[in-house]
Amino acid sequence: MAQSKLIASEKHSTRDLRDAKRDWSHRLLTPVPAAATRDAPMVRRTGAHAIAPRAAKGRRNPNVVGVGVAEKTVHGKPTGVLAVKFFVKTKFPKGAVSPGWRLPKEIDGLPVDVEESGTLRAFRQKGRRAATDGVMPNPRVKMRPALPGCSLGFRIAGDLFVMGGTFGALVKTSRAVYMLSNNHVLADENRLRVGAPIYQPALLDHGDLDTDQIARLTRFVRMRANRYNRVDAAIAEPRSKNLVGRQILHIGAPRGTATAQIDMMVHKFGRTTSYTSGRVASIDTDVIIEYETGDFTFEGQILVTGTDEPFSDEGDSGSIILERGTNAVIGLLFGGSSTHTIANHIGNVLRSLRVRLA
Repeated sequence: MAQSKLIASEKHSTRDLRDAKRDWSHRLLTPVPAAATRDAPMVRRTGAHAIAPRAAKGRRNPNVVGVGVAEKTVHGKPTGVLAVKFFVKTKFPKGAVSPGWRLPKEIDGLPVDVEESGTLRAFRQKGRRAATDGVMPNPRVKMRPALPGCSLGFRIAGDLFVMGGTFGALVKTSRAVYMLSNNHVLADENRLRVGAPIYQPALLDHGDLDTDQIARLTRFVRMRANRYNRVDAAIAEPRSKNLVGRQILHIGAPRGTATAQIDMMVHKFGRTTSYTSGRVASIDTDVIIEYETGDFTFEGQILVTGTDEPFSDEGDSGSIILERGTNAVIGLLFGGSSTHTIANHIGNVLRSLRVRLA
């Protein structure tokens, strides 16, 4: 994993921070049976800064959604120092939580920071359409060849609801090319069988069942509860190679891959927010993401924040994130909140699916 230009501290290394992050991630993010949490202390409504106390090993406070290594900020200003960072749904005033559930001020001498991220969810657009501003290419229309950044999705048997995600990139093996996106965009969170039809545009965006099937689900990395996951990823093989292209809408063709680094400037094009730019805030954050089928924990994820506006929103899941200037791919977007975007490292995605960029 790439080294950040930020400093860890005068007395501790980046490895110390990662070890501490891993320890606290296991304490706070490891799923536990419901029975084990019934008697857990409750946070007062007026406060939070809350995490599970050391004595309550295996329990986690539902306000904590991530533990990572990122830059410490003070009063909103960067310090240039890496810290163990706790991401919480809501950051409450100090002193508003019972002592046993407060965040530590430091961990064995390591700096600690707390950042409000809101609830982290898988970004699957469902049940409503997003508007287009008419300036950027419209990703929610039928396009042939279909280009990365456009609307993509599966069909639920019985058409109980419609959804939409994003075609991230064209990938390949020695035998075929595939459309890359997320498990929850192409495989409905493990629930679809290989061979299920994939539509462009997604049915949410008025894709037609008779004319707009573009591919079939080929392979997905199964997401598992009660353990750490690394990727939310899947591929679908188009019915013909001529139906797809590799040029990302508004951005152009990707130029290989790169390892994400803190402070790297990035951009993406997605089904809902189209083109946005941002900054990598962390390359090693463990998070709990809410899905329809339950909460899943992911380790070692990339965290991105937008430059002038939110970097992503519901429906942008499946977009690839690229370094600005080089267009090297660094991640696969799959969730987040109104302020933070979460992505898998692209190397993990490609290895897990046994493919490479086309």
